[in-house]
Amino acid sequence: MGGTEHGAALAPLTTMRVGGPADTLVTATTTSEVVEAVRAADDAGTPLLLLSGGSNLVIADDGFRGTVVRIMTKGVDVAPSSQAGTVEVTVAAGEVWDEVVARAVAEGWSGIEALSGIPGLAGATPVQNVGAYGQEVAQTIVRVLAWDRRQGAQVTFDNAACAFTYRHSVFKETGRYVVLEVTFRLGDDGLSAPVAYADLARELGVEQGARVPLADARAAVLAQRGIRGMVLDEPDHDTWSCGSFFTNPILPTEQMDELVERAAARLGPDGPVPPVFPAGEGRVKTSAAWLIDKAGFGKGHRMPGPAALSTKHTLAITNRGDATAADVAALAREVRDGVREAFGVTLVNEPVFVGHAL
Repeated sequence: MGGTEHGAALAPLTTMRVGGPADTLVTATTTSEVVEAVRAADDAGTPLLLLSGGSNLVIADDGFRGTVVRIMTKGVDVAPSSQAGTVEVTVAAGEVWDEVVARAVAEGWSGIEALSGIPGLAGATPVQNVGAYGQEVAQTIVRVLAWDRRQGAQVTFDNAACAFTYRHSVFKETGRYVVLEVTFRLGDDGLSAPVAYADLARELGVEQGARVPLADARAAVLAQRGIRGMVLDEPDHDTWSCGSFFTNPILPTEQMDELVERAAARLGPDGPVPPVFPAGEGRVKTSAAWLIDKAGFGKGHRMPGPAALSTKHTLAITNRGDATAADVAALAREVRDGVREAFGVTLVNEPVFVGHAL
């Protein structure tokens, strides 16, 4: 059973470990408790915040004036798939995501192994189309069951209706839907999806596009994330973060050309050039980490804190132990504005800001 607390601390429930208390915190351990808590808040006209692992939230120091529903539902159900060589795995929103990945690897189910080590809960994965190392959940999600706060009913989305794009979905556009469970279609042959990321291929000693045993793929991903401080570790303040703080910019090719020119002017004609990855017709993706570093914000920028860039990876803003939400936001603004001044590209924050904004 769940429970209700008043004035509950929220910072310990997030990976950034900042933010003030909630007026009301409801812990929901069943789907019906989730729906009941959301419906009660909506009927009362009370502001609502869903807490799903806290790995993607920067809550204001004033806290949240309303009801926070902490989703702690459990359950993993496996069913045969209509598609040969696959299984369908339905996961409750409150399941710990990395435990789901570990189970999939142990069972020989492929398609989410590159998402090992990502903090948070399963229900959050479709919201921002979680991805890493060339894999994203949009590739394997079959359907999402959600509560529609406007209709007051449960609704099911197939993959197309989720409107997945880079780090985005229909669930992120508004607060209308509350994810209750997610169904994935996963391969059952025990081999990874083709390795799509160069660093991962090097770690595994294979060519890009190769398939490897799932356990090997998971180990390599965890090793790569560990190098970057992206695996939660209580004593290591480099992991007191929201992971990647900014999304990789997707730019029209004309703006990319301008970026290359600005980089040459800043770094010299023979200097480093911005990475370029295809992102659909007329568009390319570049690296936020590269832009941050080359704009002058290196690893450990602002150490010893209270907020600083990770000493392992420029893309993570970290709490060195006693940072406030205001400290985190100030550093994020410094980095965002510095990159814009240097390269004309405005970085977009990946975590959600609650009660304040950049």
